[in-house]
Formats: sequence, C-alpha cells, structure tokens
Amino acid sequence: MKMDTSVTVETVGEFIARYLAEIGTEVMFGVISIHNMPILDAVARQGRIRFVPARGEAGAMNMADAYARVSGKLGVVITSTGTAAGNAAGAQVEALTAGTPLLHITATVDLAFADRDRAPIHDVPRQHEMLKGISKTYVRMWSAGGAIGALTAAVSAAISAPTGPVALEIPVDVQRARMEGAAPVFSPEPQRPRVSDAALDALAEMILKARRPMVWLGGGARGACAEAMDLVNRGFAAVTSTQGRGVVPEDHPANLGAFNMTPEAQALYARSDFMLVVGSRLRGNETLNNAMRLPRPLAQIDAEPTQGGRNYPVDLFAHGDAAETLRRLLDRLPAKLDVDPNLAFDVAAARAQSEGTLRARLGPYEALAETLCARVAEGRHPWVRDVTISNSTFGNRYVRVAEPRLGVHALGGGIGQGVAMGIGAAVAADRKAIVLLGDGGTQLGIAELITAVEEQAPLVYVLMNDKAYGVIRNIQDAQYDSRYHYSALHTPDFAAHCASIGLAHRKVAKVADFAGVLDAALAEPGPVLIEVDMIAIGPFAESFAGPPAGAAGKVA
Repeated sequence: MKMDTSVTVETVGEFIARYLAEIGTEVMFGVISIHNMPILDAVARQGRIRFVPARGEAGAMNMADAYARVSGKLGVVITSTGTAAGNAAGAQVEALTAGTPLLHITATVDLAFADRDRAPIHDVPRQHEMLKGISKTYVRMWSAGGAIGALTAAVSAAISAPTGPVALEIPVDVQRARMEGAAPVFSPEPQRPRVSDAALDALAEMILKARRPMVWLGGGARGACAEAMDLVNRGFAAVTSTQGRGVVPEDHPANLGAFNMTPEAQALYARSDFMLVVGSRLRGNETLNNAMRLPRPLAQIDAEPTQGGRNYPVDLFAHGDAAETLRRLLDRLPAKLDVDPNLAFDVAAARAQSEGTLRARLGPYEALAETLCARVAEGRHPWVRDVTISNSTFGNRYVRVAEPRLGVHALGGGIGQGVAMGIGAAVAADRKAIVLLGDGGTQLGIAELITAVEEQAPLVYVLMNDKAYGVIRNIQDAQYDSRYHYSALHTPDFAAHCASIGLAHRKVAKVADFAGVLDAALAEPGPVLIEVDMIAIGPFAESFAGPPAGAAGKVA
C-alpha cells in the first residue's frame, strides 16, 4: 500500500484568512493595499468572510469597533503599513477607551528592514511604538512558524477581560512566506480574573448592613445583565454610566439610568448608605470631574486592577470579571435584602423629575426626541450617536436602548466617528440602525457615506444641521461675549451630495413632519439620510455649552 506523502502548503496570508474564519469571524473591515494583499487575496479566494472596504482606515476602525459592540463578537480590521496604520490611530483610541474586543491587523515592511529606519517605502520609524500606545496589547508575527502563536496571543488578549483593541503587526514578506501542514485552529477562550472568597465575604457583609444600597453600572458590566437585574430584584437601586445603559432595563422603576449627576440624582446619593460600582471608571463628565459626592461605603468591582480607587477612594476593591463576581456575590445574599421599601419609589421619582427637566430644555425638539425614544426602544434598533449637541442634550440619556449592545456612541468624545460607526452597527444588526449626527461631524466622516451606499447598509442617518460648530458657538456665547471665531462652518449641500452618491435624502423643516419621514425611512431598504433643518426649526430652549465645569450640584 502506497502512503500519501504529500504535505499541505499554504502561505501565511492564507493561514490568517483560514484562522479568522475558523474562529468564527464573519465580517472584517479595512482598506486594501499592496502591503496587506497576501491576506485579503486569500480572504476573497476562500470566500468565508465578508470584507467591507472602507474609504479610509479611520472609518474602517470605527466600523469594526461598532460591529463588535453590537454583535458581541470580535471586531476585525485590516490596514496597511506606515501612514495607513497611523490613519486608524484616532479611531483605535476610541476602541481603547470603550474597551472594545478588536483585532487590528496591520503590516510593516519586510523583516530585513523593519525597525531599522532605513527608509524603505511605506516604512515609518517607531510604528510599533505608536501601535503599543493605542492598543491593549501589541503583537508582532516574526515568522511563518510563529503565525499560530501570534494570532492566538492577539485574539486571546482582545477578548479577555478587560477587553480591548490589539494590534497584530505582520511584515509583508512574512505574509507571503509558505508554511507546511494545515494546523487545526481552536478558538481561544477568554481569560477572566477571579475575586477571592475573602473579598466577596467582606463585600456581602457590607451589603447586608445597608438599607438604601445602590449599584453604579458601567460598560464593564455589559456582560452581566442577568446578575445586575438579580441584584436590583433583591433590593438595590441602579444608576448607569452612558456606556452601561440597558444593563438593567431602562424602564425599570428602580433604574435611574444615565441621569447620573442631576440634582435629583445627587439628592438620592445623599440619602443612600452604600454604593457598589461595577465596571465603571466613574468618568469626570459623569461625576462633575469627580467632585460629586457618592454614597459611602463605596465598593468597586473591576476586571482592570489599576482602576481600583482611581477616581474615588474605595472601602473595598474586588478585582474580577463582572458577571462571575456578581454571581458569586449573589450566592452570599438572601433572596430579598432588608432595604428601605421607599427606595425604588425615590429612584422612579428622581428619574421622572430629571427627565422632565431635560424635556423643558429641548424646546421645539421635544417631539423629535420623543419620536426617537419610541422608535428606538420599540423597534430594538441600534442607537448610534456621534458627538453633537443633540446627543449631549437628549441622545445619551433620554432615548432608551432596549439592551446594552444596542447603544453605541463616541465614548472618548471624538467628533466625526458616527457615520462609520453606523455602518458597523448596521452590518452587525438584524434590523436598521438609527444614527444621530451633526453637520460638522458628518463632514469629517463624509467619505464613508459612499461605503454605506456601496454596502447597502440598513441604517437611517438623522443629521441635525445648524450650519455651525454649535457647541463651540454656545461656549463662545457663554464665555467669550459671542465672538464666533472659527466656529462658522461652510456646510455642504447635503441633498446634492447624497444625490451624487446615490444615497436617499429627506429634509425635515418642521418637527411635526419628523415622525412620518422617519417611519418611511425605516421601511426603505438600504441607507437613508434625514436632514433636520435646525435653522428653520429654531434653537433649543436652553443652550448646551459643553460638559460640567466641576462644582458639585451644578450641571452645564
């Protein structure tokens, strides 16, 4: 009997494409280049992964970020070397801020020239140092033999708590290198830190002494919805960061939601006798730059140990994964805690008062916000927001999300990422995404509108057009005697632009027309842009002039 002595041979690029498909990657985003072609050619030939070609690397990164947030899967983006990798840097900082599980595959020049500053084409001195600065972890693939190890290390780091973007740098000649054998691929398992039993015993003892306990839920609690809900059912009141919205249903009477620093919220904190912070950094823009008083004792659960007590001193820090830690904590607590029976009522009243104050600030846009609130929640649409006055005013708090993965916003505060984020969210979802934009931010990401059309992304852009850098203009009104230096923008004719790229465009000049236009857009296939003419409609009842200045009790 003759033995088969043939050996399977594939290039590293082919192996990377196969590896990604076999660990469950369905979509990847990026921009093709001579320096990543060995990988993308293999992706196309194998036909197992959908590739979404963005118009720029920053847009591709934002798409992969939003895709990961909505799908709950690993986001994958591929860029070229040098300036191309640098183009993605700002968007990767957003993914790092949000803790998004994301794999950034990028190239570098041939191994013989890498890190030597010898000026081969597309070489950038210290590229790896840049990537280290914007990544949770940086990995280089040095050889064909180390391909499986480098990929496994990068993916494992991206999906392990605390999750974050990982840069995998691969020299071009390594991508082309041939490797023998077809090593089987196994998906890495996420690694999660585990809290000690002693810490949980101490935490349970603190909780049992509280009569008005509260839990502050951040983005790190997104994977702990059932556990957080159980905690609330046993007697806790909940409040969330913007990133933690929906971990407990936003219509639950004991959930203050992201109305986390209103005067009513602060009054609630003053009457509470314990707070547990889960997966939140207690960011300055949600705590009046950490000047807002929070209940004491204050305990914290976080998968990132350096966050312990960073912004507020804590009475107990538990280093662990949110879901697993809360499950073990619940095992130590009774089915019903002995708490003040008025706590849930007080939370519901505080939220109602906070919402009422917000509605009064909206003026003519109250009806528009109400329509968005109804459609987003009832239709379970992804709710994607760029940094714009409308989002700061009502999008981040008032428009409720049906579950935490459906809320996507530029957490790091960078303007202009919403156009691309909407595409990633739409590709991930099984229903249309609704994306809130401003005219200034849209101009920064305008090229990716073409990607939305090309991919027939199921989404509706709601573009709030005040023909200015509105928040800067409001700050100039409040602090600079209305000297509008550099805040007036030359705004494109969005209708003409949309017509030139085949994007459906609708314009709303009366708030009363918005609901009907939105419903029609949601029923249409592919992307639609609704331009809201804020010049015709008029200003908000109260101007938004930036984040809080800092003094406790005052909200900008």
